[in-house]
Amino acid sequence: MGGRAPYVAALPECRLVAAVTGSANLWVSDIVDTCDRRVRARRMPADRSVGHLTAPRRNSTLCPSDSLIRNGSGPVHLTFPAFDLGARVPTEQRLVPSDADETPDAADPGERQTAVRRSGWAVLRPLVLRLHFYAGVLVAPFLLVAAVTGLLYAASFQAEKVLYAHELSVPAGGRTLPLSQQVAKARAAHPEGAVAAVRPAPEPGDTTRVLLSGAPGVPEDHQLAVFVDPHTGEVRGALETYGSTGALPLRTWLDSLHRDLHLGENGRLYSELAASWLWVVAGGGLALWIGRKRTQRKVRALALPDRTATGRRRTLSWHGAVGVWATGGLFFLSATGLTWSGYAGAHIDAFRRSLGQATPSVSTAVTVDATDPGNAGHHAHHGGAGGTAGMPDMPGMDGKRSGASSGSATDVGVDRVLATARAEGLSSPVEIDLPTAKGTAYVVKQVRRSWPEKQDSVAVDPATGRVTDVSRFADYPLLAKLTRYGIDLHTGTLFGLVNQIALAALALALVFLILWGYRMWWQRRPTRGRTVSFGRPVPRSAWRKVPLPVLLPLVCGVAAVGWAVPLLGVSLVGFLLVDVVLGLLAHRRRAPAPAD
Repeated sequence: MGGRAPYVAALPECRLVAAVTGSANLWVSDIVDTCDRRVRARRMPADRSVGHLTAPRRNSTLCPSDSLIRNGSGPVHLTFPAFDLGARVPTEQRLVPSDADETPDAADPGERQTAVRRSGWAVLRPLVLRLHFYAGVLVAPFLLVAAVTGLLYAASFQAEKVLYAHELSVPAGGRTLPLSQQVAKARAAHPEGAVAAVRPAPEPGDTTRVLLSGAPGVPEDHQLAVFVDPHTGEVRGALETYGSTGALPLRTWLDSLHRDLHLGENGRLYSELAASWLWVVAGGGLALWIGRKRTQRKVRALALPDRTATGRRRTLSWHGAVGVWATGGLFFLSATGLTWSGYAGAHIDAFRRSLGQATPSVSTAVTVDATDPGNAGHHAHHGGAGGTAGMPDMPGMDGKRSGASSGSATDVGVDRVLATARAEGLSSPVEIDLPTAKGTAYVVKQVRRSWPEKQDSVAVDPATGRVTDVSRFADYPLLAKLTRYGIDLHTGTLFGLVNQIALAALALALVFLILWGYRMWWQRRPTRGRTVSFGRPVPRSAWRKVPLPVLLPLVCGVAAVGWAVPLLGVSLVGFLLVDVVLGLLAHRRRAPAPAD
């Protein structure tokens, strides 16, 4: 074809239009790179073949097409089936290569209708592909931040044990001081604030935590934990703590970084946006990968990367294979992350309450007989001080009031409250929450977040030491139990070190999936004619090819999900608006200039 004028050659097997000229070496590599794996070009008889193009050998794995003829170390010949020759184009024209991995098959209307009847996926694939592209490009930065901060948080449990070993552990001893004396030692060292709760040492060699609220310099939703040796009463130190798991400063800081980037309630929008889109991106990617590999009918092709691939196909192979392994875990992280998010979490809580599946709690109300002098004194005592903020010390706490270890006439003290809870079957670890106002009870609750969970709790009348209410984890509704398990599995406490390693692996997988996704976008960019360019987006208007009987239920389903997960719905509407604007701008650029 050396002396022929340039023509546009329509090559249906490769689904692109290429300028064929006498110097075709510039074009063959692009044609080979963009051949569709699913379309196997056949060697055609000589009388039907127009000719062949010759290019210097690049790599034997550029295209799996049978039309590649190996010739030792010489050039690679690509023989095309018969095709029609169309309009002439300038020799310098170079068409940006089509990408068969990302662009839906071209077909005439009749063939498209046949495809719709054959497979619903053939119709939905372009829509899923465009959604996956937009979410990957625009939401991935939020997912990347969540993954990196989540990885750091998963490692913080073990780091905490090393960093705060002095406060957390003591030499095991034989004799244990009464709990009220341990509290008194803590108050002597730290008289600031008010005693809010006490966590007795759960195991030999552990310290007791006396939790103070309202301490200077400690945020309102945090507490100051004073660590006491249960055998000697030595105060080992004091650290800020947060949450039901008793996170210390390192883990508290990383938890806030992961949850809201230290930006408060407004910062939580980032993590909720990431959790809202994570399942969409993961599910769409899995569907696209399975749809791509289904013709091979081999688990290996689906679950393992193709090590023989090169370039963008190699990146896609790793992206898809790792995504297969990680998708289940990513779905789980998304679902459990949404359960305690701001907007979606409120909808989930309301749904659980409507089904009677809310998490139960003990009632702290205490019925007091006003004719009982002891109870009247109890009323007077609580009237002058109110629990954590208004009552610096309960009787039996500081060693200064009567009944330091055994309580007083108006309060039985923490030692008897703990003994009552033990009699009800509450084994360690437990936390004793002090009464918060007059007419309220002590609450003793188990705080074990590892398997098997211990979540029983009892309310104890401070005047009589009697149990006024009991809540058993075994009696929790199903959704309440699943929520508890899900949160503890998400935070890495349910199965300890194994749980934390699994979370770290998931976080790393998500980081690599995002980086591979951006790399594929970069590899799709035009490489000639521009100094700086990015990968091309997937073609628009994919929704127009979806039949109305499929489109209407799809729109209704998306609207329902958008209502249940508000940040997903709002951002999706934003993506659609951006897409419309970009489409209008592109249409305006393509419109022919008016004739003079």
